[in-house]
Amino acid sequence: MEPEDLIISDKDYIRLARLENSALLAYELSRAYVVPADQVPTNVVSMNARVTYLDESNGLRREVELVFPEDANVEHGKISVLSPVGLALLGLREGQSIDWSFPNNRSRSLRVLSVAIPNQKEA
Repeated sequence: MEPEDLIISDKDYIRLARLENSALLAYELSRAYVVPADQVPTNVVSMNARVTYLDESNGLRREVELVFPEDANVEHGKISVLSPVGLALLGLREGQSIDWSFPNNRSRSLRVLSVAIPNQKEA
């Protein structure tokens, strides 16, 4: 299942488009609605957002921060947008779920439970 209304801010789109090493990211960007950063709904997973999600495949609930690759630090809950989970969550809204294929050829269903957007000055 692919949510059709993937939303990404223009600011994030420009920076993400520079990360050319991911065919999956390119695909996600190609199907996204790009909107001005100040018009992205606060319930949408965007860069630097704190996201609580449920892996419906195994019942595990996690909270992560979606960051650019150079800022990733799994020990501190900061996951790269290029990671399988990061790519799956990018642009989803609270309540949406997505079935996503992972490198081990397993499909997992992830549901966004909550999104906390940082202060724009921090982002």
